Amino acid sequence: MIFTDTHTHLYSEEFSEDRDLMMQRAFDNGITRLFVPSIDSSYTQKMYDLESQYPENVFLMMGLHPCYVKENYLEELAHVEAELTKRKFAAIGEIGIDLFWDKTFLKQQQEVFVKQIQLAKHYKLPINIHCRDAFNEVLEILEQEKSPELWGIFHCFTGDFNQANQAIDCGMKLGIGGVTTFKNGKIDQFLKEIDLKNIVLETDAPYLAPVPYRGKRNESSYIKIIGQKLSEIYSLSLEEIAEITTKNSKEVFGF
Repeated sequence: MIFTDTHTHLYSEEFSEDRDLMMQRAFDNGITRLFVPSIDSSYTQKMYDLESQYPENVFLMMGLHPCYVKENYLEELAHVEAELTKRKFAAIGEIGIDLFWDKTFLKQQQEVFVKQIQLAKHYKLPINIHCRDAFNEVLEILEQEKSPELWGIFHCFTGDFNQANQAIDCGMKLGIGGVTTFKNGKIDQFLKEIDLKNIVLETDAPYLAPVPYRGKRNESSYIKIIGQKLSEIYSLSLEEIAEITTKNSKEVFGF
């Protein structure tokens, strides 16, 4: 039984004390494919180090996270472009719009999002979308950029049924994580109406740990808990959920 965690921040400082043990727990639970999003240039070397240590299991994305679009955003964007010329990545991500913390740089976030979508098209790579309090803004850009060359994952999807279908129509699969186990998560109410071929699993570790670990540090081994929740929602075995969602992830990433 092979699971894929399509979004995990393995380089996070929260794992600095026990990273190897955390990784081993993931492997022991069948989570052997781990996709790591980029945040900004300060994490790039940590990502490369992780990939060197676990070359069979860790796959890297490159991108500028919307929360890190600040005064120096052009410099950060240049870093993304430079790295893309040097080597192959699994995706452009995580990219998007976040209006939860700060709306100051909305215009720049929109500009950076569009630019990185265009980079993904140029390099024939999927995108990995971050969206918080910004569904209208993100979907507007996806509709604008929609084409056969645009595909990817709408990471940590927490929208409604209509937004889910709109994202899928724009070439995205939905990244489903710990929120689906929350009492107030809401997405579990309509998830069964979404064809499982449009779903991939993720943790967003160390954030958004599923119940019963909610509020604590998340880790990639908890993919199994999310898989269990989906097996209840879709009335399928855990093995089938693992097989189908991993197949979906291979469709996105190409391997």
